[in-house]
Amino acid sequence: MELTRRQTELADAALRIIARTGMADLSFRNVANEANCSLGSVQKAFPSKKLMLTAMFAQLRESAASLPQGDPGRPDLHNWLVALIVGILPLDEQRLAAQRQGDAFAQAALADPEIAAAIAGSDRQVRQLLASLIARARAEGEVPEHVDAETTAWAVLALAQGLAAQLLYGPEAEADVRERLDIAVAALLG
Repeated sequence: MELTRRQTELADAALRIIARTGMADLSFRNVANEANCSLGSVQKAFPSKKLMLTAMFAQLRESAASLPQGDPGRPDLHNWLVALIVGILPLDEQRLAAQRQGDAFAQAALADPEIAAAIAGSDRQVRQLLASLIARARAEGEVPEHVDAETTAWAVLALAQGLAAQLLYGPEAEADVRERLDIAVAALLG
């Protein structure tokens, strides 16, 4: 979804609201207050709440996590995966807000098939990227032949999502998380 500058600003304001209080407080009026603008300007930018949610999700996926610097999977897949996962874990305020926002969308997906489809599609893209990197590493001899790329990609994503959820309720030091994650990724890569 291509957003205008104004839609991006309003989507960011809406994401700040759900980071603080969840989807329950999301309304055009609250977004207007958060963005310090009129209710009419929010309604003009987003004729429906569904369009606002779509823009919010697009903005969240665009801004929440970025790939580690450099060529994906390099210089080696193991360290790249650890850096990727650490980069998305809620280990600071910005990533904690992104995790809360993602969790709010996951909760909304229970009742909204379009949000569920958007999340499933995004997860599928991540798994496809991971599977291609694992297959490449296997072809180059970095990962053993017995490691199935698609299954391992699924497990890496599940590990990242599960660890992120655990850290919401039991924060830990990044160094400790990185140490255990290093062992877990090594086990997944065979």
